[in-house]
Amino acid sequence: MNMLKSLPAIALAFALGGCASAPSQPVAPADAFLAAIAAHCGQAFEGRIIANQPTPATPDAFEGKRLVMHVRGCDAPTQRIEIPFHVGEDRSRTWVLTRTSAGLRLKHDHRHQDGSPDAMTMYGGDTREGGNAARQAFPVDAESIAMFKRGGLNASVENTWAMEVHPRTFVYELSRPNGRLFKVEFDLTRPVEPPPAPWGW
Repeated sequence: MNMLKSLPAIALAFALGGCASAPSQPVAPADAFLAAIAAHCGQAFEGRIIANQPTPATPDAFEGKRLVMHVRGCDAPTQRIEIPFHVGEDRSRTWVLTRTSAGLRLKHDHRHQDGSPDAMTMYGGDTREGGNAARQAFPVDAESIAMFKRGGLNASVENTWAMEVHPRTFVYELSRPNGRLFKVEFDLTRPVEPPPAPWGW
């Protein structure tokens, strides 16, 4: 009789044990990467150029300018994050990260001061490999290649962009097979005053 009374308790113990040992669903690298960036939503960080190869013959648009990224657009952080990239007083650039069914998409939204789109805008690419929670790479897509060719930017048709997010730093990178490498590193340990909204947003 005592044994019969104890059967429900035994069944419950087995059920709870089964729940406790059930394997959790693995987090996709793309989702972990977005979550790591979303942890900084609303914050801005100052950066510095850590690679610019080969050395430009003339000063480029980034040299000597204050570089600030602002993790601003987080209305749907698991699906889309917007990160304006301010170069001095130039507020024309916004990185747009979007979750796709296969991974992530990076687009560069470029606008004029009046908010109108630049002739070269919304270029970028999709991830082709899983990457990991810390680094994702975005080879140039066909739409962007066609845009670059129309605009005479033939060197850009082999672009690969990459982003890295670590506990202390965020890195934006542009590379090409010919040896071109441009990297900006932002210090995530020292938030700065958020800049004004990017142009057109």
